[in-house]
Amino acid sequence: MQPPSSTYRLQITADFPLISAAELVDYLVALGVGAVYVSPLLRATAGSNHGYDVVDHTEVDPDRGGPVGLAALAQACRQANLGLVVDIVPNHMGVEDAAQNRQWWELLRDGPQSPAARWFDVDWAAGGGKILLPVLGSDDDADTALRVAEGELHYYEHRFPLAAGTEHGTATQVHARQHYRLVGYRHADTDQNYRRFFAVTTLAGIRVEDPAVFDRSHAEILRWVHELGVTGIRIDHPDGLSAPGDYLRALAMAAPNTWITVEKITEPGEELPPDWPVAGMTGYDALAEVNNVLIDPGAEKGMTQLYAELTGDERNFTEHVADGKRLVATTILQAELRRLARLAPDVSDATAALTELAVAFDVYRSYLPRGREHLTEAVALASERRPDLTAAINQLVPRLGDPADELASRFQQATGAIMAKGVEDTAYYRYNRLISLNEVGGFPGIFGSGLSDFHEAQLRRIESAPRGMTTLSTHDTKRGEDIRARIAVLAEIPDEWYLVVSELLEQDGIPNRAFGYLLWQTFAATGLVERDRLHAYAEKAMREAADGTGWTDPDEAFEATVHAAVDAAYDDHRTRALVNGIHRRLMPYGESNSLAAKLVQLTMPGVPDVYQGSELWEDSLVDPDNRRLVDFGRRRALLAELAAGSELERTGEAAKLWLVRQALWARRYRGELFAGYTPLLAEGPGQNYAIAFDRGGAITLATRLPVRLESIGGWQDTTIELPTGEYRDTLTGRLVTGQVRLADVLADLPVALLLREAAS
Repeated sequence: MQPPSSTYRLQITADFPLISAAELVDYLVALGVGAVYVSPLLRATAGSNHGYDVVDHTEVDPDRGGPVGLAALAQACRQANLGLVVDIVPNHMGVEDAAQNRQWWELLRDGPQSPAARWFDVDWAAGGGKILLPVLGSDDDADTALRVAEGELHYYEHRFPLAAGTEHGTATQVHARQHYRLVGYRHADTDQNYRRFFAVTTLAGIRVEDPAVFDRSHAEILRWVHELGVTGIRIDHPDGLSAPGDYLRALAMAAPNTWITVEKITEPGEELPPDWPVAGMTGYDALAEVNNVLIDPGAEKGMTQLYAELTGDERNFTEHVADGKRLVATTILQAELRRLARLAPDVSDATAALTELAVAFDVYRSYLPRGREHLTEAVALASERRPDLTAAINQLVPRLGDPADELASRFQQATGAIMAKGVEDTAYYRYNRLISLNEVGGFPGIFGSGLSDFHEAQLRRIESAPRGMTTLSTHDTKRGEDIRARIAVLAEIPDEWYLVVSELLEQDGIPNRAFGYLLWQTFAATGLVERDRLHAYAEKAMREAADGTGWTDPDEAFEATVHAAVDAAYDDHRTRALVNGIHRRLMPYGESNSLAAKLVQLTMPGVPDVYQGSELWEDSLVDPDNRRLVDFGRRRALLAELAAGSELERTGEAAKLWLVRQALWARRYRGELFAGYTPLLAEGPGQNYAIAFDRGGAITLATRLPVRLESIGGWQDTTIELPTGEYRDTLTGRLVTGQVRLADVLADLPVALLLREAAS
């Protein structure tokens, strides 16, 4: 199927159900959207605000609007000639409340002989024939806090089924007869014997590689495709699957005319397996490319020195990655490594060797038989780091490279989890040189990029994945696109930033200066938004960093210093003045970066996605902050004024909304102008500050490094030669042709979208 011209992501919740999405379709049509793209819709754990904890694959979540709501949205999309894309979760199910998940309930009740046993990935032998459930506050609770009631075993609000004929006796005796064993929550790190999503014990991995499980878990989704007209499917976390390629081929066969994309993070130089029957990825790679081109790589040395001097952190990103991965591999994901080691009982030190290999693995996972070079490189690095483990590593290598070996398959699943938790959720909060680079899909070890690097990336994309998605913000990004755009400005004003942040760090009282550096970059970009949002962000960020405090054992004294620093930004006169001052300094240049990033993302090769609400400033922080309800009434009214040609000044947020509308309209109604990619090079003193490319009649002009540009006096005599024809800037209405002065075409806005006029 042809991909949509663009997508617009909506988070469907009890507070914004499917019927609300259906009622929004007219606004999305006016915005120029090509497809509505919704978060997971299957029944999830009650109260879930994200939907990734599916408990029932047979129905649309009633709290999200149920089948009536989905039918209404599908009908509204059909009538408006919009596509409908759904996000699905093949890797895991929610098991926080066993009573809500029928398959999990039956598994706990009936054990390995249950038909439900084929659904879940359980190492029964490791638990002595039982599933270990790490839900107790302590192991002692198994003797003191359990009770039998209503034919079930209860632990406070938690309910568990009883196997037939086991209901008599004390709670302790009844518990001992079950196919499961309730244990203290700390056992999740070391002894849990069912596969899970990353380190989340309430999300149990399912065996979608089993054809019966695939059929039952996808029947309702395929009904949406065949009966309701769903046109696209986004696959969440394919790296967790046993055989992602086989799964995707099965899905493509079951939904042959559907636009399929995968939520996948690639490392620098890595590409999707070419035999996957998918359009491409969901855009994290594009996000990183846009991020980088707005940051001057020439500023790296100075910003690195500044960071090291102020924080004392002299480690590079690669070292932080190794530390973060080793931390999670030896703590919260230790159970996964132990399970791997049980598959190699003849290898001494198997757990340590597998741990070192996983830490050294340079991508999320390989897809054997493809990608053996990643294993080769990991073996060399692991052996160099731990020569005492060389013999064990060499014993494991033949098996880890064999696609038919269960050890190889499970190792690939484990490396993805270790990468995600050790890098995204640990190193990204520890290495804080410039946190706009610390984004999902990014690589903070690379500090910015030149224009040639950006253009080369786009030429690769148009060849390899022109139907994949591009994005700037998602429900998973660490910070909103406009927050990143403002933080990028810091690299252009290092001396000013040094004076401000050094004073903030001296007075903040936070023992971990690297974390303080992250906090003050955040404040510089957000300004003094709602206080509770910054407290919530600071708590999550410092616990993810796990360097002074953590999720399992929070250090109250450390956390008190961080929360006091947050409060000081609002309450202390000097701190408030410093925060407000640096925020005001960043804003005008941040706005320029925001408009540039948005236009580039919407017009570069690929299918552009707009995250809900980001047509205005997107100043969200990490989830759940980025899943807040959106004021669509305000956006609807503002768009109507702009589209009516009112005198409303098209600056700030209004300029961004107008840019999004005009770019999406161009993608939808002038799609023939977006078939190629030719870099355009400016000439003159400002040539390095212009991002310019021709998509085949649609020309993007965008400003980068606005502070540097201002320092040379602006565009001056910088020009660019347009391809033959007349072009109209769809943002301002200005008609241009031939060689144009950027000072003229960018006189009103830092960006322009030039569309070739149709021949008369």
